[in-house]
Amino acid sequence: MVKETKLYDQLGVKPDASQDEIKKGYRKAALKWHPDKNKDNPAASEKFKECSQAYEILSDPEKRKTYDQFGLEFLLRGGAAPPPGENPFANAGGGMPGGFAGFDFGGMPAGGMPGGGARTFHFSTGGGGGGSNPFNFSSPESIFAEFMRGTSMGDDDDPFSRGGMGGMPRSSGRTRMRSNYPGGGDPFASGGAREATPDVTTVERALPLTLEELFTGVTKKMKIKRKSFDDTGKRTTTDQVLEVPIKPGLKKGSKIKFKGVGDQEEGGKQDLHFIVEEKPHPLFVRDGDDLIHTIELELKEALTGWKRTITTIDGKQLNIEKGGPTGPGSSDTYPSLGMPISKKPGERGNFIIKYNVKFPTSLTPTQKQQLKEIL
Repeated sequence: MVKETKLYDQLGVKPDASQDEIKKGYRKAALKWHPDKNKDNPAASEKFKECSQAYEILSDPEKRKTYDQFGLEFLLRGGAAPPPGENPFANAGGGMPGGFAGFDFGGMPAGGMPGGGARTFHFSTGGGGGGSNPFNFSSPESIFAEFMRGTSMGDDDDPFSRGGMGGMPRSSGRTRMRSNYPGGGDPFASGGAREATPDVTTVERALPLTLEELFTGVTKKMKIKRKSFDDTGKRTTTDQVLEVPIKPGLKKGSKIKFKGVGDQEEGGKQDLHFIVEEKPHPLFVRDGDDLIHTIELELKEALTGWKRTITTIDGKQLNIEKGGPTGPGSSDTYPSLGMPISKKPGERGNFIIKYNVKFPTSLTPTQKQQLKEIL
């Protein structure tokens, strides 16, 4: 027989519940009342706090034993378990034990110990005399975050799975202070300093594009899988199609960002960033806003003259002809025939043609003599 069942009621479990049942009860309650899922329900933060504090006590075997035997008030007072048969509040003069000046126990009669029946409990770490080392609750979000990090259910329904969307790799998350309450206030300030909680992580996914797509601009439809929790706390997976806008002239390494479209985590939903990559092109190499094309010339052509017809990325024909020697590594520049400049609509980079002269790998003595006479 336990002294009271308030904390068990908060988690929806019986007093003889196993640790696994307590964990499952907390998971369900915490996901139901988490402030990120109840932004329009101010009462949810209080419910979230209560179930988190209940879990902090019941998940600790020693604290749970003390709570079962002597109740919450005695545990909060910080007293050790008294000898069997001794009234732990015998010296309290029939009133509240010392050290309870900072606690509000809702329906408790003034000057007396709480009776049975439903009541709510609100805790602070206010002082008062009498008790040594009173128990102070951690912040609810810290309790929840620690639970998320330490829980492993071992199946696909685990709501605390740390995998990214559809198995995609995730970048590491940062840590920052979060406030999800009206006016930026901290409803848990009375529990001590607010601890840092994990920020929502960002998933980065490569988006390979051809130069033609980056030249003209395109909208890519990308199908993703996202994991979330239903009202019972069960992990579910759904498909979603995102339309990714690619502006003309976008460079590799550019990020197209989608907020809150990824897996649901303890701090909210993951963000997704598509990282632009350029596919290799058979004719052109991009250098910033410029496009480079290389013409291969035989030595004879480079010395005596040549002609070529080159097609630009937008389909224009350039007829190039040179009658005299073309030096190895030389180039010609054609303005405004390169890539669009994304930050300057209507403007384009240069089209650069470089010349690579192929030299023979060997010459006969006669050829060498002839070249000496000619050159």
